[in-house]
Amino acid sequence: MSRTLIKGAEAASPTSTGAASTFGSATVVRLVNTDTSAHLVTVVENQNGTVVGSFTMPAGSVEFLEKVSTYAIFAANAGVKGAAAGFTD
Repeated sequence: MSRTLIKGAEAASPTSTGAASTFGSATVVRLVNTDTSAHLVTVVENQNGTVVGSFTMPAGSVEFLEKVSTYAIFAANAGVKGAAAGFTD
């Protein structure tokens, strides 16, 4: 059984591409949507960079997002929070 290894402090996701965060150059980010609405989460190559992909995160959900360390994340609402994470046995 794998366990979650938290590698950084949880922080509100930035809400624009210009402020997008790498979450400390993490390759795995634990995201939680603390809001009561679903919100779009977007991954970009760097701040103000090309969109790599996006998905809608349902209210109250948790996702582990794998990404390239230099890729950055922003969300449509700061109720989506993130922390650098990993997995351990």
